[in-house]
Amino acid sequence: MAKFKKKKSQPTPDSDNSKEESPKEEENNIPETENSETISPPTDPPIIESEKSEKDKKLNNLFWLRVSLAVIAGTAATFIFEDIEGEERRWASIAFMIIVFFGTIIVAKGMKMQLPSSDRKKIVTQAIGSYIFLYLFTWIVTYTLVHVGSVSSGINL
Repeated sequence: MAKFKKKKSQPTPDSDNSKEESPKEEENNIPETENSETISPPTDPPIIESEKSEKDKKLNNLFWLRVSLAVIAGTAATFIFEDIEGEERRWASIAFMIIVFFGTIIVAKGMKMQLPSSDRKKIVTQAIGSYIFLYLFTWIVTYTLVHVGSVSSGINL
């Protein structure tokens, strides 16, 4: 059988009287709620419209810079890594893609964008998906077009 610990504390005084309290007394014992004013969380300082449009222009420029560099770097990777064979070519091209992307981060920091603290990561995340997919797409298409005649695929062109 399980052993239970005995209570060591003294019983509360007038414990019998607590059952006899009326509901009216309970209602009176409820403390009044404080009049709480609506407190908004701290926000960044308001951004002036001219600064906002300048920020949007710079982010737009960063987007198009990354898109154009993805196409240029993907095409260049076909010719730069021509002498490398096998898996090393793939990893060298991916490393080249990452290096060019870090270069765009440095350029973006040089643009001196006035971003609020909540948008600081936009320098890195702006157009990252477009950059990666356009780089890979351009690299694959240009590699295929350059080497279409050297591979015997059975398709006559």
